[in-house]
Amino acid sequence: MELIKQNTTQKSIASGFHTSSTTTDVINGIDLTGKIAIVTGGYAGIGLETTKTLTSAGATVIVPARNTAKAMKNLAGIRNVEVEVLDLMNPKSIDAFAKTFLASQRPLYLLINNAGIMWVPLTRDARGYESQLATNHLGHFQLTARLWPALKKANGARVVNVSSFGHQMAPFNFDDPNFLHRDYETLQGYGQSKTANNLFTVELDNRGKEVNIRSFAVHPGSVNGTDLGRVAPMELFQQMGTHDANGNIFESVAATLKTIPQGAATSVWCATSPDLNDMGGVYCENCDVADVDNGSIEHKYDDPASLRGVRPYSIDAESAAKLWTLSEEMTGVLFPAV
Repeated sequence: MELIKQNTTQKSIASGFHTSSTTTDVINGIDLTGKIAIVTGGYAGIGLETTKTLTSAGATVIVPARNTAKAMKNLAGIRNVEVEVLDLMNPKSIDAFAKTFLASQRPLYLLINNAGIMWVPLTRDARGYESQLATNHLGHFQLTARLWPALKKANGARVVNVSSFGHQMAPFNFDDPNFLHRDYETLQGYGQSKTANNLFTVELDNRGKEVNIRSFAVHPGSVNGTDLGRVAPMELFQQMGTHDANGNIFESVAATLKTIPQGAATSVWCATSPDLNDMGGVYCENCDVADVDNGSIEHKYDDPASLRGVRPYSIDAESAAKLWTLSEEMTGVLFPAV
């Protein structure tokens, strides 16, 4: 068994929701009138559904996008949405976006770090950092740091980091996070970036709770209809037993996948549920706090419902603090003092 300094709240709270709960279910009775939210990647897949749901409850949602034309097309007709330019692989772009938002003097109640890439070929940003780590973690780390004054101003903000069961594919490799001295394996790269999301959540909540900023990590589930895996090699899906030799998903697997409203439900629940008041630093799935997986849960990729639980290494307090320091060094960005 892995020894960790575990958050004792990392266990189910019997929320009343479940794997089939939708965004409509969890937003019922929630009033976000006058609240400002930012949803990265909020123009496609579960991000788009998250944006729609938050605006339906009265929130104004800013959607930062690398492809603003695609974002405006997908968001057409949705009220109370603002589209801004942001490239999470470009530190200057992150700073420019944050500067523009801070200049508006608005408090930021919800920051949903939703954008991400998965199972891509080896690509590096201008700093030489592996792209899945740069996009999924470091970009959001810098963005959250830059928006910290607006989060504090809300006096009750939440930060939701969209993670994945994929964190179980790899712990964070502190010795060689950018694959400079080891062969590149995209599953390992993705896995450590999702572990980073979880560890970031732990330390962010540890620091933020003093100023009423709480943080949550989310596993959306296996969701049908997103384009997250659009560049992933089909061989990976076939090895996992989800697709046949012709690249078609098995009907038995497809029948168990979540819909997009079900996939976005946990993000919305973590962002808005009053049941999570005075809580934070936890990994959630199926609209509830996930149980710790010490190796006792059997996982089958052809049975997405079995892909659950959070590994101890990804919620370890010491590793979370270590990653925080490394992230500040890699980005050159220091979080403001609480």
